[in-house]
Amino acid sequence: QVQLVESGGGLVQAGGSLRLSCAASGRTFSTLAMGWFRQAPGKERNFVAGIGWTGETIYADSVKGRFTISRDNAKNTVYLQMNSLKPEDTAVYYCAARTFAVVTTTNYAVWGQGTLVTVSS
Repeated sequence: QVQLVESGGGLVQAGGSLRLSCAASGRTFSTLAMGWFRQAPGKERNFVAGIGWTGETIYADSVKGRFTISRDNAKNTVYLQMNSLKPEDTAVYYCAARTFAVVTTTNYAVWGQGTLVTVSS
């Protein structure tokens, strides 16, 4: 069973940048599709970005051109580089893993505990 631990959240001004990290345990990390989701206060959790085992990536329209997802299989880690942050990006960000290699926007089985990102105006 894969376990996920996020880090890198914090407070940043609008226009700034943050990089989130998600460290995964387990020897099958390289074969899993990984994703980032976020949940703003009072709202549902939404897909942000995903990356497949081949490196294929997909993004929500709201973050295209600003966020970049990447993975380092040697370190069992997936990253989310967030640039040009906006107040509406404020949310708890969750790392998630699928039990399959192909990246999608849904059907993630394993979740981290979340890390809070706050963007001030």
